[in-house]
Amino acid sequence: NNLHCYLLMMSYISQGVKQMSPVSCCFEFFTGRVPSKQIVSVMETHSSCGAKAFVVTTAKRRKICVGHYVNWAQEAFKKQNVIEG
Repeated sequence: NNLHCYLLMMSYISQGVKQMSPVSCCFEFFTGRVPSKQIVSVMETHSSCGAKAFVVTTAKRRKICVGHYVNWAQEAFKKQNVIEG
C-alpha cells in the first residue's frame, strides 16, 4: 500500500471549513481508491491553488490528494455535505 507516498504536506487546516487554506495545495495525486469506510473527511483545496483537488483524510489520519475529477472522491464529498448539511 503506497498511500504514505501521497501524503499531503500542509501547514494547517481551518477547522469547520470545507475549503482548505491557500497554503494547502496539492502537487502530487493519489491514483488509487480509498474505501468509503476508511474516509473520515473530504475537503476541497483552496480556489487559489493551481489544481482543483480534494484532500481525503483517512481513518489513520493520513491526508491524501485526489484529483477533483475523480468520481469516488466527488461522491464522498457530496455524501459528507448531505450528512453534515
